[in-house]
Amino acid sequence: MRRPVIGIIGNTNLINNSYQVHAGGAMNSDAIARVAGCLPIIIPSDPNLVGMEELLSLCDGFLLTGGRPNVHPSEYGEAPTPAHGDFDRHRDAITLPLVRACVERGQPFLGICRGFQEVNVAMGGALHPEIRDLPGRMNHRMPPDGTIEEKFALRHCVRFTTGGVFAALMGADEVMTNTLHGQGISRPGARVVIDGYAPDGTPEALYIKDAPGFTLSVQWHPEWNASADPVSHALFTALGEAARSWAHGRMPVPVAKAAG
Repeated sequence: MRRPVIGIIGNTNLINNSYQVHAGGAMNSDAIARVAGCLPIIIPSDPNLVGMEELLSLCDGFLLTGGRPNVHPSEYGEAPTPAHGDFDRHRDAITLPLVRACVERGQPFLGICRGFQEVNVAMGGALHPEIRDLPGRMNHRMPPDGTIEEKFALRHCVRFTTGGVFAALMGADEVMTNTLHGQGISRPGARVVIDGYAPDGTPEALYIKDAPGFTLSVQWHPEWNASADPVSHALFTALGEAARSWAHGRMPVPVAKAAG
């Protein structure tokens, strides 16, 4: 029996500043294959190459990965500024309608970093362009120097709602996470439930209220050390279980059941 297919939303990159590729981080594929127990497929982030119905038919779930470009602020009614950074309008055109379709259908997805922000924007929410500039907020960005291990090291705690979905999944109200992001949620979208916060009040974990399927999303990067880190392992294991349920029964998996 085949493994469930997880579509990994890729990013457009340039190799040697000249050769364009659609790529996904190796640690994302590793987490999907080794922890979720699913078949990782990298999806080109270009709506001219892939169609929404094709993706929904091909995949049993999706991983909305992190990425350097940010969601274009016009998607939440704001004008772009230098603080908003770089954009990828092709990825916006795929992920935002894909999130809404998955929420409606009950098809599972896990959002990571930019993916976390995409879920919020897809549901009508807005983002801060640079949260470290806000009073009382810490710098959540990736350290500019050091080894990859140092950049992805655990740096702050995330506290979940007591008795909530994430607390049930993790078996704890508080966990330690890494942090490698510049933007953050300023206004939650419709039905977006913020279920975890950093110590400075930055939203770090969410799900979609009353969605029929698995909609967990996090601001940190659980793909790092996913096989060994218990927090990461719990997220990817739950995604894999939700994808298997979808693949076998084509039935929605309520988020509370997926996390229970």
